[in-house]
Formats: sequence, C-alpha cells, structure tokens
Amino acid sequence: MSSRFSQRFLEILPGALIWITIIASVVLSFVRPLLVVYFVIIFDLYWLFRVVYYMPFLLISWWKFRHDIKKDWQALAVATPRYDRIRHLIFLPTYKEEMHVLRETLRRLAENAYPADRLIVVLAGEARDRERFEANIAVLIPEFSGRFMSLFTTIHPADLPEEIPGKGSNLNWSAHEIVPKVLAMGFDRDDIIVSSFDIDTIIHPQYFSCLTYLYLTNPAPTRSSYQPIPLYNNNLWESPSPVRVAMFGTTFWLMTELARPEGMMTFSSHSMSLHMLMDVGYWQKDIVSEDSRIFLQGLLKYHGDYHVTPIYLPVSMDTVMTGSYSQALMALYRQLRRWAWGVENFSYMAHAFSRDRKMPFGVKFMFMWKQIEGMYTWATAPLLIFLLGRLPFWFAPERFRGFAVFQNTPFTLQWLMRFAMVGAFVSAGLAFTLLPPRPAHVHPRQTIVVTVLQWLLLPITFVVFGAFPAIDAQTRMMFGKNLEFQVSPKRKADS
Repeated sequence: MSSRFSQRFLEILPGALIWITIIASVVLSFVRPLLVVYFVIIFDLYWLFRVVYYMPFLLISWWKFRHDIKKDWQALAVATPRYDRIRHLIFLPTYKEEMHVLRETLRRLAENAYPADRLIVVLAGEARDRERFEANIAVLIPEFSGRFMSLFTTIHPADLPEEIPGKGSNLNWSAHEIVPKVLAMGFDRDDIIVSSFDIDTIIHPQYFSCLTYLYLTNPAPTRSSYQPIPLYNNNLWESPSPVRVAMFGTTFWLMTELARPEGMMTFSSHSMSLHMLMDVGYWQKDIVSEDSRIFLQGLLKYHGDYHVTPIYLPVSMDTVMTGSYSQALMALYRQLRRWAWGVENFSYMAHAFSRDRKMPFGVKFMFMWKQIEGMYTWATAPLLIFLLGRLPFWFAPERFRGFAVFQNTPFTLQWLMRFAMVGAFVSAGLAFTLLPPRPAHVHPRQTIVVTVLQWLLLPITFVVFGAFPAIDAQTRMMFGKNLEFQVSPKRKADS
C-alpha cells in the first residue's frame, strides 16, 4: 500500500464511518427496521454505560477541584527542593485581540501568587495584524516593564512556506526566536516550564505555584504535560444559552479526562517542559490542533513514555462573543468545528505508531481507540439518540409494527434515556457551583436562565453544536478539504 493511498484511507475512514451510520440508519429504517431497532438498543445501552462510567470521574475531578483551590500552593512550592531554580516561559499568541484583553491577561500574570520576576512572558503577534499589535504593545510594554523577569514580543511573518496561518505556526516561530535568548540567560532547559495560553486566559492566582510544585515533585517532570481545568467564565453571564451549555460540556468532558489521564491529550491552555519542546522541535506549523498535537509529539519522541499530569485549578477564558445572538451562535459552531478538526490526529497517530517499534502496543491501541471512538460518538450519538433512532417507528412498513420488539422498544429506549439524563442533571448541578459571581449589570432573573432553564436546550445543543460541527469537520477531512485556523471572536464582559 502506497504512503499516499494509506494517508487518504486514514483521512477518509472517520468520516466514512459517520456517513455509513447515517445513511444505513435512514435506508434500513424503511427496508430492515428491526436491524435499526436492535442497533439503536445496543447503542443506547452503550451510551448509558458511558454516562454511568464517566460520571464518577467527573465527580472525582469536581471534588479535587474544590479541594485544591483552597490549598496554599505557593507555600508548598517554596518548601520543595530546587524551587529557586524554576523559571516559567509563557507564550501568549494574539491575533486581532483588543488592548483590554491583552492588558487583563498580563495584569493577572503580574499579580499571581508566584513571583512575577520569575516569569518570562512572550506576546506573539502576527504580521497580518501588525498595526493593531504594534499599537497595543506600544502601550503595554511601558505599562508592564519591570513587572516580569522579561517581556518579549515577536511578530510572526505572513505566508511562510510549509505553514498554515494559526496558533501553531505562530508558536513555532516565537519559540525559535525566544528560546535562544532565554537559554543565553544561563538557565538549564530542565528548569524552564513553558506554558502555551490563549490570549484571553485568566490564570488562577495559585496556578504557577501549583504547576511548580507538581513539576518539582514529579519523578519524571520533563516526560509530562500539565493540564488545568478550562472554565469559560470571563463573560459567561453575557453569553447566549447554547454557548454556555456547550462550554460547560467542554469543561465537564475535560474534567472526566483529568480523573483518568491515561490516554489523555492536552487541550487549549496548558504547560510542559522546555526540555520536551526542544526535543520535538517545538510546535508543528502546518496543523490546526496544535494543543493536542504537541502532546502527541512528546508521546512519539519518548516511545509512549509521556503523560498528562492533572492540575485541578482553573484557567478562565472567554466564550465566543460577537455582535448579535445569531452571530455568536455561528461563531460557536465554527469554534466547535475547529476543535473537531482534531480528527487530523488520527492519520498522524496511525502512521507514526506503525513506524514506532519501541512504543508498547497497549499505548498505541489506547490512543487510537480513544481518538476514533471519541470522534465517532461525538458526531453520531446526538443523532442516534434524538433523531435517527426514531426513524424505524415513523417509517417502518406496517407488517413490522405487530412485532413485540417493535412495540416494546420505544418504552425501553425512553427508560434508558431517562437513566442517561441523570448525567445532565448532575452536570447542571455542578455547573451551578462553577459559576462566577453575577455582575451588577446582569438582571437577577438571568440567574434562573443560567442555572436551570438553559439546560432544557441540551437536546438541541447536543445536535446542532455537537453532532453537526463534528460531521462537518470529518466530512471535510474525508474529501481532502483542509480547515484553516480561525480565531474565535471574543469579548470581555463589561465590568
């Protein structure tokens, strides 16, 4: 099998599985409805098992989150050997963000519990947005001068060969520019922890203290990435209800992953060692999902001996916000489609794993299974549960309707889904505990919408902002239509 043929086969496979499921469910609902009924029963049982299996992990993460936000991580870090040697290198890629977004992020970095004079901050702009970026840094550099160990700026040139515009290529350029300067200061690369943050990331005050402690107490600190809990709280109260539900879903998904980090990859804002970054040649510059890919680069470099260390502290970011309600929903769809473009990792893993004879088979299987199963259920579960699973009962020929299984299945499915909806109620309850304080300009009655009524939209949100973007992304991959990195428009909440 040629390399090009195998590459295309692996790119087609995830989308093909989805469309086979959709088309077969529709066609067989007319000609072989009992087959669809049996499939739907099995799938709903699997989904119920999935909910029951994951719920304890979500609760464990929530409990650890509530416990860890009360700890004095700075005191723990200071008492740890080698504390004085650690420095933090923080990359903040920015494109088209306004001054107040950059200023708030820098302010929170400067005021965190960890000494800011041990932070090396990099504002990484884009040549495509040079005028705005240079105007911003002309104000911010004097304002924050002297508050960090160093405050660097870089401008990523446009249209470089073998790149796609986006966060990954910007990070790659910035790292090549800045890392030699950092090492010239006399630091050992094992003593430098690198954080890649979205520009709207507001860190927990103890984040770097906790990260330092976990790094220094890890038996193999350079063989791990460090993943916090993403909360989309910065402007949550002003966001449309479907946006809030989708963002809470993202948070809860990652919390279940943190409680079982075997097979987990990094997502969004996270940290890692400079040692690993230099070993893998920094971020790849021709992909969209650089946050998960950089973990896979480490996993391959060390033949499976690379892991995620959970950080049960939050980093807060913006939800998508732009103009009108409908524009915000379109921006949400595009953001979720970009996240679903993580399907590009499937063919990358398959090729790389096949060439790596040192990586244990169990590690390969675990990551491949989680990738393909996750992408498949992301795209198909909402449709099978809320739409496709009902087709046989709507369109089956009359001769099938007298069968006992045909008559009893709707009641069986209703009870299965009632049990599965326990997950939604638990999520709603946990979401209430994660809400930021209600801003003064938000009416009190909005609390009822945010805490209760928005969860009534879950079935619609599950389909429109769950299945559809995933199908879109995997279909594009199937037909070889690349998805370029698109920055999600965001706006800080008014204070």
